[in-house]
Amino acid sequence: MNKFFRYAASLQTTGIHLARIGLVIVLLWIGGLKAFRYEAVGIIPFVANSPTMSFFLKYDAPEYKKHMNKEGEYKPENIAWHKENNTYLFSYGLGAVIVLIGLLIALYPVLPALSAVGSFLAFIMSLVTLSFLITTPETWVPSLGDSESGFPYLSAAGRLVIKDVIMMGAAVVTMAQAAKKYVETKT
Repeated sequence: MNKFFRYAASLQTTGIHLARIGLVIVLLWIGGLKAFRYEAVGIIPFVANSPTMSFFLKYDAPEYKKHMNKEGEYKPENIAWHKENNTYLFSYGLGAVIVLIGLLIALYPVLPALSAVGSFLAFIMSLVTLSFLITTPETWVPSLGDSESGFPYLSAAGRLVIKDVIMMGAAVVTMAQAAKKYVETKT
């Protein structure tokens, strides 16, 4: 058992690198998906209900509820509404920012200072995402007759959001490692 703990203790740096790789993969993939209609429409409940983001959209919440497509569903009238609402334009911009954060974090081997900045931005992004638990009604199971609704019953949207706690922790760990590497190269 002692060997196990010694070996486990030796994996800290490996774990940090795996956290960084995980952040980069998730940010590049999810950021890239923001260029597709289904992903853009999927984030609208969060954006429309957010006091810090809703101004990017033409229509106020809950107008979007009448124009939501299911993933894989094609309804031209809803697509037209989302174009007019600036849904896709907002999603493209958000996706570009998320991809940029992922690329910054990936620079750790060559530019640790920029990687630390990227990790800090991922931390801030996670905080914003977690705020959706407060601002977005769709993050909680709706009251449709069952007693298991509202807090603490997370809906699918809520379960998606709460995972950002993990991203936040990974961002802090990778930021600290990158900042440490940068400081060591400057002394």
